[in-house]
Amino acid sequence: MLPDDGFALTEMRLREPAHPPVRLAEFRETMGSMAATVSVVTTTHARETIGRTVTAALSLGATPPSVLVSIDITARLADLILMSRGFSMAMLAQGQELIGDAFAGKLGDDRFTYGEWGSWPSGNPMLMGAVATLDCELIGSIETGTHVLFAGAIVHSEISPQLEPLIWHRHRYRTLTDQV
Repeated sequence: MLPDDGFALTEMRLREPAHPPVRLAEFRETMGSMAATVSVVTTTHARETIGRTVTAALSLGATPPSVLVSIDITARLADLILMSRGFSMAMLAQGQELIGDAFAGKLGDDRFTYGEWGSWPSGNPMLMGAVATLDCELIGSIETGTHVLFAGAIVHSEISPQLEPLIWHRHRYRTLTDQV
């Protein structure tokens, strides 16, 4: 935990549902029906750089411009985001499937050998060739049982409007197809 210096760190208390929840397999199948942009969330703290693929990311608000990402509470990434008080996010482009697989842990431990990487002024990793990249200052977090929701104020961003996003839907990569 971080020292009490005004930083908002809250645990969300969830009540038990009145009715039995769906089975885990049904939950996974249902949520797999939700199309989502494939992103990679990364951070650097004390010379340790880490990241993972996520589909649970969204725009949080415009004042301040911010995003929300969900990270497994047991992941080292969650600890490092809290310690570094920031993270970066890259929304992957079509053709960056190997980067998505690498950061999902499917291709070994050398995740940053996939793609071309630079650094934001904060020191957080910046992926080149993504649809959009963000560098975020951590402004809050909420523990929700198995995951932590991290709210980040966007302090730097770059977009590549000519690129199309990589989508995850029904347990596989998809692309957008414009119908004119």
